[in-house]
Amino acid sequence: MNKKLPISKLILRLRFLSISSVLTGLLGVLFVAAITPVGAEQSPEKLLKAVVKIRSKIPSDARTAQALGTEREGNGILISADGLVLTIGYLILEAEHIEITGPGGKSAAASFVGYDHETGFGLVRSTIKLDAAPMDLGDSKEVIEGDPALVVGYGGAEAVQGVRVIFRGEFAGYWEYLLENAIYTAPPYNDYGGAALIGRDGRLLGVGSILNHLSVPDFGMVPCNMFVPVNLLKPILDSLATTGHSSKPPQPWLGMHVEQSHDRVVVMRVTPGGPAFKAGIRGGDLILKVQDQAVTRLADFYRQVWSLGTAGVRVPLKILQGTEIKNIAIQSADRSKYLRLGPKRTL
Repeated sequence: MNKKLPISKLILRLRFLSISSVLTGLLGVLFVAAITPVGAEQSPEKLLKAVVKIRSKIPSDARTAQALGTEREGNGILISADGLVLTIGYLILEAEHIEITGPGGKSAAASFVGYDHETGFGLVRSTIKLDAAPMDLGDSKEVIEGDPALVVGYGGAEAVQGVRVIFRGEFAGYWEYLLENAIYTAPPYNDYGGAALIGRDGRLLGVGSILNHLSVPDFGMVPCNMFVPVNLLKPILDSLATTGHSSKPPQPWLGMHVEQSHDRVVVMRVTPGGPAFKAGIRGGDLILKVQDQAVTRLADFYRQVWSLGTAGVRVPLKILQGTEIKNIAIQSADRSKYLRLGPKRTL
């Protein structure tokens, strides 16, 4: 979702972008300077080794195959000595074959461990010991606009880029996804999926999710990346690693892709067989109200739906379908029950 920045912050943001562009060309200097406080325990070389390549194959009949493809590739970060690798969940969602490429280009099979839709995080585990030290988790709540950071993908020093944090705030995705305090960085990093955002202390601050744009009044769109803050992982890590999901009750899932257009929330498409599909919602419908609350923003629409209860709760909507206003109640569901998240095979 595009964000609008106050014009008063434009010059400051552009200075950050300019500085970042220069630093990107001085990767070695920036990298060493950024992690100096870590000392010998986590040298630049060790941090680079902790970032691996992830490849996954998804069955053609998987629920996410059409939208996300059947072959996916991105990055992951080793976070424990027993081979646990953190990544962005869409890379491994519904995968039946997963492969990790670690230091020195050595590839190994990996197993699916868990996925959490609310945060977007995914976990896999290498079936062999990786020749790398785990990356320590940092404190993403301390990250503020203007902070320098590094984005690291798989590939050694050539896959390191200096960035600046240009915005901390809301991110609303069309796939029924909302982060309250996402991390936006620029300049954009091309291989963003599962990439590591590393702070000056050499610790992990976030995991790369998407390429996005920030809308600056009277200026235009600024390309950037959105990172999921690592602090969102900490409360759910143990449960995600042992049970495959968060211990928190699942949010209501409606099964539709929605976007914000001016002050309207529009249904782009509905998931075949999902709750909205069954209730008669169609692509092109305008969502006017949740219960008696008017809907004007995508993020608020999600908050209104989720405030009604957990997965399974009845969600009453007022919609405009063609020229007719309708009241439709959707029986929400647990998204994980719809996805095919059974036991996975490794390569």
